[in-house]
Amino acid sequence: MKRLKKLPEFIRFIMVGVFATALHYGLYFIFQRFINVNIAYSIGYILSFLANFYLTALFTFGKKPSWKKAFGFGGAHLINYILHISLLNLFLWLGFSKPFAPIPVFTIAIPVNFLLVRFVFKYKER
Repeated sequence: MKRLKKLPEFIRFIMVGVFATALHYGLYFIFQRFINVNIAYSIGYILSFLANFYLTALFTFGKKPSWKKAFGFGGAHLINYILHISLLNLFLWLGFSKPFAPIPVFTIAIPVNFLLVRFVFKYKER
């Protein structure tokens, strides 16, 4: 029963995640043609991070954005960014093409990100 109550939250997280991932990938896909892939990936990540923070706070978890949550969210995303950029370079090294290398990265990093972000927004403030 407890898991069933978490399902709508997870579905909202997926919706926000799909939007943020599409934004990230779209920006990366455009920029990687003109600039270094790591810079293109980082630009996409930063811009999608900003959209993701507000949508996650308000829509997914129904919480008012705060500086405390922003720092926690930023910390979770810093860990996630390191995972993303490491995996991106691994998949490029393994021979994936630049336009498609982020796809396996997303499949690995998104579940990790959910756990980190959920902890930030569900942690009881004292």
